[in-house]
Amino acid sequence: MKGKLYIGIDVGSTTVKCVVVEPSTLDLLWSRYQRHETHQAEVVAEMLADIERDFPGCEHSDIRTFITGSGAAPIAAQLGSRFVQEVNAVSIAVERLHPDVNSVIELGGQDAKIIIFKENPKTGGRQVIASMNDKCASGTGATIDKCLIKLGMPRDALATLRFDRGRLHNIAAKCGVFAETDIVNLIKAGVPSDELMNSLIDAIVMQNLSVLTRGNTLRDKVLLLGGPNSFLPFLQECWRLRIPETWADRGYEAPDTDPDQLIFAPDDAQYYAARGAAMFGMEEPGDEGAYPGLDNLGNFIANGRKAQIGPSAGLPLIGENDDLDAFKARYRVPEFTPPGLPPGTHVRGYIGFDGGSTSSKAVLIGEDGEILTKHYLISRGNPIADAKEIMAAIRSFATDRQCRLDILGFGATGYAADVLDNAIRCDANIVETVAHMISATRYCGDDVDVICDIGGQDIKVLFLRGGSVRNFRLSNQCSAGNGMLLQAMADQFGVDVRDYADIAFRAELSPKFSYGCAVFLDTDRVNFQKEGFTREELFAGLARVLPKNIWQYVVQIPRMAELGRKFVLQGGTQHNLAAVKAQVDYIAERVPGSEIVVHPHCGEAGAIGAALEARRAVERRGYSRCIGLDAIVDLAFTARTDEETRCDFCTNNCSRTFIDTVTPDGGRSRYIAGFSCEKGTVESKEDVVRLNQERKRLKAEFPNLAEYEAVLAFKDFHDVAPSPAEM
Repeated sequence: MKGKLYIGIDVGSTTVKCVVVEPSTLDLLWSRYQRHETHQAEVVAEMLADIERDFPGCEHSDIRTFITGSGAAPIAAQLGSRFVQEVNAVSIAVERLHPDVNSVIELGGQDAKIIIFKENPKTGGRQVIASMNDKCASGTGATIDKCLIKLGMPRDALATLRFDRGRLHNIAAKCGVFAETDIVNLIKAGVPSDELMNSLIDAIVMQNLSVLTRGNTLRDKVLLLGGPNSFLPFLQECWRLRIPETWADRGYEAPDTDPDQLIFAPDDAQYYAARGAAMFGMEEPGDEGAYPGLDNLGNFIANGRKAQIGPSAGLPLIGENDDLDAFKARYRVPEFTPPGLPPGTHVRGYIGFDGGSTSSKAVLIGEDGEILTKHYLISRGNPIADAKEIMAAIRSFATDRQCRLDILGFGATGYAADVLDNAIRCDANIVETVAHMISATRYCGDDVDVICDIGGQDIKVLFLRGGSVRNFRLSNQCSAGNGMLLQAMADQFGVDVRDYADIAFRAELSPKFSYGCAVFLDTDRVNFQKEGFTREELFAGLARVLPKNIWQYVVQIPRMAELGRKFVLQGGTQHNLAAVKAQVDYIAERVPGSEIVVHPHCGEAGAIGAALEARRAVERRGYSRCIGLDAIVDLAFTARTDEETRCDFCTNNCSRTFIDTVTPDGGRSRYIAGFSCEKGTVESKEDVVRLNQERKRLKAEFPNLAEYEAVLAFKDFHDVAPSPAEM
């Protein structure tokens, strides 16, 4: 190829996009889109090497490179590339390729941009009004990715999903963490995954239209750019529904034409920033962006990165004096081996089920309380479906051994306990804190002082005295410090979370994450990627900040030594030895002489507590009320969300899901999910009247301590405050 070769590079938070643009037609001669998994420089070097190979007639002196994106700065210096600000790059590409477009919405992996073109009355040209969200992942592809993990949906399933406005649930998308929390609560209420993903997309669209526009109104035509807009057809459908609604609300007169022509995603929408950077370079004079080859970038990859980031980095997980093999031998959770049961054995036992935020766990214990079998399942998105699958596995455990199995009782805990209690009539529906206390004291002794349970979505820290809970701390609204934080990090780099620790232990240094809000942690991750920290180092740094989030952010007790000396670590996250190593080091440093124990069944600890409580309840009552193992496996259920299920007892008109179950003998039950207040728990006006009557009775019988406290807060204490009974 003769003439100059213009290369545009977009180094984003999760991907690298690289294009070669033909100067006269502006067509793409070459393009590539690839996740960089923190190896931005390596991926860019690989792409440029391929371009050199694919355009053999071009000398280095003929090549010009122009770079944009959040991770561009360190690489630009090595390539001699001219940096182009992202909004400018996108604006240039849109104005050149789509001069009739007046608005742009670009969603990336970590940021979002809205650009509006308006006529400038002073110059007669067009002015650009731009707004960018690059500090928080709310309303971006990162939020979609994290919620996808929670839903257990394969990524390719989104390509066939259609947007359905009739089955939407309330999800708070202003903060990505709040969105995740809402998703988890709805999952455990049995709301189908496709409805939840539609609800999330709708919340993201409305969040961007209401907040990121900064009071401006999008003008037709609207161009949809970025990876999510390119690869998710149902996201495009949502934009085409909601944008015209904002036009109608604001009195904007859009052309009366097909929304597909007014709001559309072009081919290669993911490349527009890179394409715009190359177009910018075509207007630059002289040798701007002259390409020196890959030697400087290669030296930076080999030697310069560590010298650049080393002074600001923290310690690795494994120090020079640490014996990794000894640590693994002490803290690795042992493999569980079911007891040998000869054919014909009559097994009598109790089942405990823990429906967690991201996984479901169940155990079968014998009459003596010992575990006969246990099962751990990544949630499929519906607690009843999870329960049916795990109960089938427990039944198979007995039939495969030709044993007779009698279930004497069933206990449940976790997010899904209420749904299951309604459907299968549990003998014990036990709060999680108590379930974990029962399990820890049974396996780790009555002298336990502190139990730290790290789940997929929440953190529970229990303080014990004499084998009983005396206080606790709970965080279930933020994913800072929980297992989902590590799971999301692994997923972003295409790593099985079971391999997380081995990768993290290889790091020779680690970035210093700020403890606290999960959104800020994700922002830190993006910034550290820009600085050049590798995947191994990021994994180690995130593991090291985990105990800070637990003890400084959630517990907030300055002197840990006051809590006692024996600490038990529970929850599925404790299978991740990188997380355990960080916690052990943190506790041992602050509580000299402490004893730190990982529960031998850490992932199933809550289920064990539920099973033991079911045994106690059945022995006290004398019988079990559970529908039975076979009936649970054969349970039929439907989940319905439509206009008939919507609550109309107040102006909120909450979207609800009716989960109807039918047992093999014809028994029926209904669980209502998705309501925002107690009125949503009933179906008739008569039931609402009874609810109100009951509230009045309780108000008359018991004092309103919150109201009493409010009176005291503003009371003139020269007077005598009324007692609760007088209010």
